[in-house]
Amino acid sequence: MEALKETPLAGRHRDRKALMAPFGGWDMPIQYEGGILAEHRWCREKAALFDICHMGEFLYRGDIAGGGLEDVFTFSVASIPEGRSRYGLLLNERGGIIDDLIVFRLGRNEAMIVVNAATAPNDFSVIRGRLKPGAEFTDISSITGKLDPQGPLSREVLVDLLGKEVSSIPYFRFVKMDVLGTPAIVSRTGYTGELGYEIFLPWDKTVELWDRLLADPRVKPAGLGARDLLRLEMGYSLYGNDLDETVTPLEAGLEGFVNFDKEFVGRNALQKQRAEGPGRVRAAFRVGSRRSPRHNFEILRDGRKVGIVTSGGFSPMLGCGIGLGRVSPDAAAPGSVLSIRHEGVSMDATVCDLPFYKGGSVRA
Repeated sequence: MEALKETPLAGRHRDRKALMAPFGGWDMPIQYEGGILAEHRWCREKAALFDICHMGEFLYRGDIAGGGLEDVFTFSVASIPEGRSRYGLLLNERGGIIDDLIVFRLGRNEAMIVVNAATAPNDFSVIRGRLKPGAEFTDISSITGKLDPQGPLSREVLVDLLGKEVSSIPYFRFVKMDVLGTPAIVSRTGYTGELGYEIFLPWDKTVELWDRLLADPRVKPAGLGARDLLRLEMGYSLYGNDLDETVTPLEAGLEGFVNFDKEFVGRNALQKQRAEGPGRVRAAFRVGSRRSPRHNFEILRDGRKVGIVTSGGFSPMLGCGIGLGRVSPDAAAPGSVLSIRHEGVSMDATVCDLPFYKGGSVRA
């Protein structure tokens, strides 16, 4: 069995007695001593700090419009203005989702692609195989650290530490700036539904920034357990749960991130599916109790199985179980009454709109 990889902060996590567990091939903190619910609450009200060094980063240098990059993703990289980033998808020929990712337009001929940890090696191989000769494409994951301060106080914290330039970064934009004496990227992005930032900096500077941020009493560390609840409350997809290569964007509720006016790998399959109508679609639902639905629980309607749960958990903000699933289209309308079942467990649920939690500060 291949050994788990560690981020530069593994020692810091253990010093804080974090519960560590495998995630995407990495040994990652799931929670600290205070527990997932306390970390979740701190992120919604103050500022939580997440170690996201396990994610992958690729650097592209070359002709953005003519180097083959335009055919790779469901969106146009050439249309992203410099200093902005865009969320979208990497598909296979069948329209299945190889990964969901964000592209940062660093310059006229330069872009950074940020991908999920578990899929990073395959993503790199697939993207490289679709590029035209002449482009420079490099996996910089092993030299790039990533810390995510997230929460309504995160702007104040970063302004105090890094300067006023941070305060002027709009949502889904970024700046290149000096952080602790080294070049870094500070981006107004995240996956929690709160005002927040993603900071990309050299791997060997990550511990210093982690320590400096946690020296601020407004900031506490949070693990992947809290992050999962936060993203679920917003209805954000999680690769490996809600998305994989057998699921298309139309089935995953991500059609809004597909630009059908351009060519990309998987477009023909998606057009066919769109014309015929997908046989299954995403549905969000609230449970009528505090019970938590889990991945792969069955979804029934009028006693008939209509789908499966892809993500589920207890929402601290709503005080009930919530979940995402893939169901037959006739069971996906808001207000539809469902039953969630697994072995001896049964929960009543109702289909609802997203996001589950509407009080976040993400666009503040």
